[in-house]
Amino acid sequence: MTEAFFALVSAYGAIAVFASAFLSCLALPIPTAFFMLAAAGDLALWLVALAAYAGAILGDQTGFLIGRAGGARLSAFVTRRPGRAEIFARARSLVDRRGGVGVFLSTWLFAPLGPWVNFASGVAGLGWRRFTLWDAAGEAIWVTFYVGLGYLFADRIAELASVLSDASGLLVAGLATAILGYALLRAARNG
Repeated sequence: MTEAFFALVSAYGAIAVFASAFLSCLALPIPTAFFMLAAAGDLALWLVALAAYAGAILGDQTGFLIGRAGGARLSAFVTRRPGRAEIFARARSLVDRRGGVGVFLSTWLFAPLGPWVNFASGVAGLGWRRFTLWDAAGEAIWVTFYVGLGYLFADRIAELASVLSDASGLLVAGLATAILGYALLRAARNG
């Protein structure tokens, strides 16, 4: 699969990085980190970083605006499927509890939750400036991390991509476990 990323980056360059970052921020399952890793070894570093950052910011802004404009319709659409409803509820909870800090953390630390936080931020009525400032700061960390890794380990991209994929899954599972544990503890105290 890594060869497919290299082929897309070779054929389309920074446009592939930009498009993957933009679309992944709208909850499409596109492994943007792999595109950044692959591109960092082939393209100018500044170009990869700019394409990824611009795509991520525009994607996050689009998700926020979809949430803002869609509101109740988006919530109804999302809750039709139990898996989506659960992740959207987590995202909404993060935005309700943490506001801009939740947006910041969802862009790099809890990246799989990020697109849903974008939608939830719009639905929840989080201020656009607040969303944008926290989002821009978080995306800077995310892009710097992956582009930097791609640059440092350009000759070992396939192995690095595999390790990062496993670590991301572990982080999401840990987050889900912590949330469930907290909910159970809270229920036990109230019941």
